[in-house]
Amino acid sequence: MTEISIFDGQHRLSITKPIRLIELFAGYGSQRLSLDYLGIPYQSYAISEWAIKSIQAYKDMHEPDDHRAYDIVFSDAEIRKQLYGKISKDYSTPLTDEQVDKLPIAEARKIVRNMYATNNKGSITAIKGKNIPIEDDYTYLLSYSFPCQDLSNAGLRKGMERDSGTRSGLLWEVERLLREWNDLGRVPDILLMENVPEVVGAKNRTAWESWIAFLDSIGYKSYWKIMNAVDYGIPQNRKRCFMVSIQGDYYFDFPEPIGCDIKLKNVLEPIADVDESYYLSDELIQNFMKWSDRHQAAGDGFCFRPTDRDNAERAYGISCKADSRGTGNFIAETVCQKVGDLTGMGFEKAFESDRRVYSPEGAAPTIHTDSGRIASHKELKILVEGKR
Repeated sequence: MTEISIFDGQHRLSITKPIRLIELFAGYGSQRLSLDYLGIPYQSYAISEWAIKSIQAYKDMHEPDDHRAYDIVFSDAEIRKQLYGKISKDYSTPLTDEQVDKLPIAEARKIVRNMYATNNKGSITAIKGKNIPIEDDYTYLLSYSFPCQDLSNAGLRKGMERDSGTRSGLLWEVERLLREWNDLGRVPDILLMENVPEVVGAKNRTAWESWIAFLDSIGYKSYWKIMNAVDYGIPQNRKRCFMVSIQGDYYFDFPEPIGCDIKLKNVLEPIADVDESYYLSDELIQNFMKWSDRHQAAGDGFCFRPTDRDNAERAYGISCKADSRGTGNFIAETVCQKVGDLTGMGFEKAFESDRRVYSPEGAAPTIHTDSGRIASHKELKILVEGKR
């Protein structure tokens, strides 16, 4: 499914000026990574990310060697003031000033250093257009893949209406920024958005059309398409809506599907190369099971269902209805050398009678599931070593 703005553009855009990248809702910087992978020269001009863990991840991913003491010139009070209204611990709500004041000062200083290293402005609600000047000597590429939790049918479905107060409603903070830049006489040249397909679904269609109309009103031509990763060489069923908005009378063509010749099992690491620390613990497995039960009882699509590595063809995105995922993105290893038979050891419901435990060390490398029973590699190791 593909749609464009009311009027299609007449010219293909040719970028001749240096590119400056602005990432709103930056996460760990996947948009920046894509430019790196493509070998496209650019300057990371500014980002907006408020989640403390993502702030750290972005810095570790993109500026790992920047160890400058940006915070040394600030007092403790000045450090905390710089974080007021700008950061979050839970990805959903900002820390209050009182909560920021209770952060250990070493942690607060580290957050500030990370933000300076990446020119992170913090929460989008705290950013003004004048804080990120748009100059004529550059081509500005702005990404704004706003939160999807309130859009997805697998989530809460609260929507993204203006003034809704939802996380997905932060889209309208992007509108505010664009209006401020427009009033200052210059807006970013290209806007990029990626989100779940429900962003253009029936529940959100009115808000989506309002967003497109706004972009049209300040001179953008917008093109959107729902694309599946499996159609572009990636062994994963992952549908997402992509939109490109170009300032001026330009047209844009999305790439044609190329298919996928590889299977998920072809890109998984060899079992011998994966350290046991990456496997799921018993406690975590049980938490996943309880979490899965809660979501399936609620009728949504989040579930925990490992698949056999040898039969894995592609990874799956989260679906909209309970039990509609063909498999989960957890892999059950069943290869290496035969160690022992679990028949009669209390795990008949977990395994077929001839199921063996495998691995050179005498332990199942990770979990396997069958008939609703989960057995972890630690449980199986205990059994094989005869300690229970």
